Amino acid sequence: MIEGIAIGAIKPGESLPSVRLLAADLGVNMHTVNKSYHELEKKGLITIQPKSGAIVNPSDEMEKAKAKQLDYMEKMLRPVIAEGIVYGLEMGDFEQLVDKIIKKLQ
Repeated sequence: MIEGIAIGAIKPGESLPSVRLLAADLGVNMHTVNKSYHELEKKGLITIQPKSGAIVNPSDEMEKAKAKQLDYMEKMLRPVIAEGIVYGLEMGDFEQLVDKIIKKLQ
């Protein structure tokens, strides 16, 4: 879902499939999908409206969550970057990797 939003396949304001429908399509338990939707809501990417479903937040709502997201990304990336440094990766290697990932998502 996050990649779908990032690449524009899922647009701000768009409704997401119901928990039941997505679980059936993916062949997973409904509780797994429900938990995933709640994680997306906690990250500020979607809003869950009881009896109406989940909707991708508009860009201005995501903008409000930017500082929190940067803190989260630093926490998650720090050990990965540290491991890369242990293996001898340098700033240019990280820059190329980030550039490669962003290009794939655009």
